Formats: sequence, C-alpha cells, structure tokens
Amino acid sequence: MSGVAPPQARELRPYQSHAIEMLRESLRGGKRRPVLQAPTGYGKTVLAGAIIRMALEKGRRVIFTAPAIDLIDQTVESFRADGIEGIGVLQADHPLTDPEQPVQICSVQTLQNREIPPAGLVIIDECHRAYKFVHEWMARPDWQKVPFIGLSATPWTKNLGLYFDDLVISATTAELIESGYLSPFRVFAASHPDLTGVKIVGGDYHEGQLSDAMNQADLNGDVVGTWLRLAEGRPTLVFGVDCAHAQSLRDAFRAAGVNAGYQDAATPKDERERIKRRFHSGVNPVVCNVGTLTTGVDWDVRCISLVRPTKSEMLYVQIVGRGLRTAPGKEDCLILDHSDTTLRLGFVTDILHDKLDDGTKKKPGEPPPEWETTDGELKKRVIEQDTAVELVELVVGAGVKRGGQGRIEVGGEEMSLPQFAAALRGYAAERGYKPGWAAHKYKEAVGAWPPFGSAEAEPPEGVRRWIRERQIAWRRGYASRAPSAAAPPQAS
Repeated sequence: MSGVAPPQARELRPYQSHAIEMLRESLRGGKRRPVLQAPTGYGKTVLAGAIIRMALEKGRRVIFTAPAIDLIDQTVESFRADGIEGIGVLQADHPLTDPEQPVQICSVQTLQNREIPPAGLVIIDECHRAYKFVHEWMARPDWQKVPFIGLSATPWTKNLGLYFDDLVISATTAELIESGYLSPFRVFAASHPDLTGVKIVGGDYHEGQLSDAMNQADLNGDVVGTWLRLAEGRPTLVFGVDCAHAQSLRDAFRAAGVNAGYQDAATPKDERERIKRRFHSGVNPVVCNVGTLTTGVDWDVRCISLVRPTKSEMLYVQIVGRGLRTAPGKEDCLILDHSDTTLRLGFVTDILHDKLDDGTKKKPGEPPPEWETTDGELKKRVIEQDTAVELVELVVGAGVKRGGQGRIEVGGEEMSLPQFAAALRGYAAERGYKPGWAAHKYKEAVGAWPPFGSAEAEPPEGVRRWIRERQIAWRRGYASRAPSAAAPPQAS
C-alpha cells in the first residue's frame, strides 16, 4: 500500500523492545484494550512510532490521538524522524489534512466533531485524561475488533479499568533511573504551608482556597530565597496553583533580579515557542506556569519548584517527571518542595499501581502497607522536630545505599537486588509474616517492586541489621501515633 514507512528508524532501547513484546502477549491473550504505563522520559512517541511501523508493514491503517492541539506538530516530527511517511492530520484546518493517508494523527477535540477514519489500530496518548468521547468510541460495535492501545505515565484515573482491559508495565521510574535512562533526583522540603481550612473537592484541594493559602508574600519570598540558595542557577520550572499565584511568583523572582518567564493555558503558540527558546538560552532561567508544562514537554529542566500542593498522585508524578529527562552534564534534578507533597505522597519512585482502577472499593478498615506507615511517619517527625534547620533533604531508605549494575548496600553489606529480594522473602518465611511484607520492605529500600517469583534465601546479617534498625526507628515514633496504630512484627 502507498505510504508504507521505509526501513530506517531509531533504535529502540531494551525496555521499549520489551514493552512491544508485552503488548503483543497481551493482544495474543485476547485483550483488545491494553494500557502501557510509560514513565515520563520513557520515549512513548518513539515506541508509538515503532508500533505504527509494524502496523503499516501489515497493511493496517493507524489512528494516533493526541490530547492537546499543541502536541500535534511535535508528534508529526517524531514520527517522521522514524521514517514514517503517509501522515495525515485531523486537527481544525491543519495543512497536512488528508484522510487518505494511512497514518492519521488526530486531536481528540477535532475527532469528536468529524467522521472517524477507518483504522486497524488506534493509539490513545495520555489515556488517563479519560475523554468521554474516546470511551464511547471504544464501545461502538464496529470498533470492537480493533485494538486500542493506551499510553500514559500515570494510568491511575478512577474507573479507567472499565474501558481498558490490561495494564502493561515494562519499566518503572526507579528502574529507568537505576539504568541511567532517567535522571536521579534530590528532594528538599523547603516550606510547610498551612492548609487548614482548605476544602477537598473531587479528591484534591479546592483551587480557589488553595490559591489564597499559597499566594502569600512570605511564602513566595521563601520560594525565591530557596532557589537562590540551592538551585545554583539551574533551568527551573515553577508550578503554581492558578494564574494569579504563578504570576505573583514570577513577580517575586523578578523583584530579586531573576528574569523569570510565565506561561498559562491562554499563552499563544508562538509565545510558548519564544519562552522555550529563552529558557534554553538562559535568558529566562525560571519559568512560572500553571497547568501547561505537565505533559508533552521535552525541555532540559534541572530543577522543579513545586509550589502547588496536591493530593493527586497523577499530577504530582507528571510535575516531577518534567525534571527527570537526562541531558549532557546533568547529574541530577533538584526538587524544591514548598507544598509538603513529598511528605504526603512519598517519592515519585514510591508510587506504583499494578492494575487499572475498575471502581472496586477497598475493604473498610483495610490497613495501609507497612512501608507507608513507618517511612512516612519517620520523614514527618524529622521535619517537625528539627526546627533549627530551614531545609531538610529527604532521602530514600535509611541504611540503604544504591550501587551500580543492579546492586545495593544494606546494613553495611553489598548484594545484588535479586539477592536482597530473596533475603527478605527468607526472613518473612522464617518469621511467618503475612504475604506482601517482603515486597513492601523491598520497595521501601529500592523504590520499586521486586521481580515476580523471587526465590527465598537465608538473610545475611546486614539485612537483619537493617530490619532491626527500621523497627527501632518505628518504635521511637510510636508514642506520637494514634493508640490504634499497629506495631510492626518483632525482629530478633
């Protein structure tokens, strides 16, 4: 068929090739609506290009939906970089409009008002946005045999599992950091805003009340002062609550002599391009924004100033993810958390869901995982008690050091990650702990779940020492907890 892609394409990374095999296995197993969870910086568009090339080679037409109009041209450029031709665009009066082309890149907003072109494969980018139109389209009888593949870094939207039928996780954020494909990060708890009285609406803070609580001269001054002391001029994105808050932050930076830019949903496309150029040239080392730089952004960001408290894991992971792309000379990303979100939700490497939400409610009274209770309380106690310290760096897994090549140092003893997982399973079996204890302890230390089917092994003294230290730390904070809190299993 005309328009079939030529053979040249960008080489896939190992985890991307693995993702394609996992998607194939899902479809061979009878699934028709799988979602690939791909962390920010994973290379979703490169992976989508590889999937599209394979579909074209089989003579299939493809629809790729983009969640925002300003991502259309970026997607076209990415696909062309993979040698994909025969591209048409469905977005208003775009110059590439051509319904006869085998690959159609469509904005959801335009597609819902046009006749949907025929296709043998549909890829839904940022599927966590859960557009009603997309779900209705997927349910149409004449589209039941057509595979729909969802892509998202955060496919945790409530009820998403009612529309998609499988979750494919080929790599986690922690694993991509460990293997060098994403940047390491350091987090400083820089401010502790008073959110007393701010209501919760739809699972997150009421935006108007939140803006009133955060848009304070002293807090804005602290944001600027912290950046001047710690950021060392790093290219920085600042995330505010709403337009008024983000503009106040911009003004506070400018008052301190920092040439800060500003962007919101109403910023025109040409102005956004100018802001991006000024950011990368160093003219505007800081860009304050609200709601526009959380997805589809490939900027070289080396510092995130989080001044927008949130209870949403999705928003939190998307924001921090803007700073996790690697770049020449970039050692890490600095996260200046003025919102207490890290204390509230944990590190982004802590957040992992192994299935889609299908609306099933958790059992009443179900206790949280042990790692959430202990580590979360430990962090909070350090912040509350150490009033002499303005800035507190939050670190993962006390008593644990990450090494290269899949190794870890626990309690002074170095071992491989599989050995660590096996030692925890062996300790759990030895003590008769509940299923899942070893997995949660592994995630507490490593930041990712252990591989499935880990063996059991006699735990070395270093692992036993680390477990004892964690339990002693838990007991030290026990007096400050509610009487109903359950103590952890005892170690010997």
